[in-house]
Amino acid sequence: MLVVDDYEPWCRYICSTLQDARWQIVAEVSDGADAVQKAAALRPDLILLDIGLPTLNGIEAAHRILENDPDARILFVSEHRSWDVAEAALTTGARGYVIKSDAVRELLPAMNTIVNGMRFVSAALGGRALESTGEGLARAACVHEALFCADEAQLLDAWVGLTHDALQAGDAAIIVSTAPRREQIRARLEARGADVRGAIASGRYQSLDIEEGMSRLLVDGWPDETRFWDAATSLVMGAARTAQGSHPRVAICGEMAPTLWKQGNVGAAIQLERLWHEVTCTYNVDTICGYCAPAKYNDPVGDVFRELCAVHSTVHSR
Repeated sequence: MLVVDDYEPWCRYICSTLQDARWQIVAEVSDGADAVQKAAALRPDLILLDIGLPTLNGIEAAHRILENDPDARILFVSEHRSWDVAEAALTTGARGYVIKSDAVRELLPAMNTIVNGMRFVSAALGGRALESTGEGLARAACVHEALFCADEAQLLDAWVGLTHDALQAGDAAIIVSTAPRREQIRARLEARGADVRGAIASGRYQSLDIEEGMSRLLVDGWPDETRFWDAATSLVMGAARTAQGSHPRVAICGEMAPTLWKQGNVGAAIQLERLWHEVTCTYNVDTICGYCAPAKYNDPVGDVFRELCAVHSTVHSR
């Protein structure tokens, strides 16, 4: 591992922590320009990178490191709690962001998560919280549900229920669907007493057209991974920053993958669900994907159906 930080007490803490965890530090540098050179020369398994560095800041250093090696795994470890700074750091292509003051709890789980191919974001910035297990700390189980329902009424009931509970709890909510469904959801929420107008004004409630949502995440009908993560990070963090509480949460209801499947773009639908599952593992996001009238889909109970079920945490059929 390469450690990039210019604060000596922090570097000493990192060295002692990692020694106990059996990590090997191959180099320590205190400037972003040196980090770019060392990363290219050493090709470490993981780079711990601060943001506030002399000469070349961490965000610019990350851009250059990833230009040289797109597979480099970077974990930002910074005291910056700004949502804008964290989003800018993550959209470099870095795979994680840990706030230094939360490092005692989050750093080692974040490192292990990233080396194992996943992503990690501090809970204070909308990441999925850690829970104690018999083997230590692990991220709370993700909620990425597939709802296969017979008709429109069942779909709307599920989406309105999740969204209403989220808004009442002070969480953020995002709906990605057709205009008629979004209008019905808003009407039902207001009938239940939810202050949708106020939630829209504060940014806690976002209603996106299905085409707008897909244009953010897809390139030529396919979820390009780099484009996807940049867009998903901005979408989720933009909503999470409006949520109340110390662990911001976002509820999302949508039908992008179901739309792709109906259009016959089955591979893109499965890939989108796989990537979104990783989003729900990374961020404190609860999602219900709505597959309405599944009998109208191609291969409604065959291999495609099984693959889609496999990339969700839970599958419901009504």
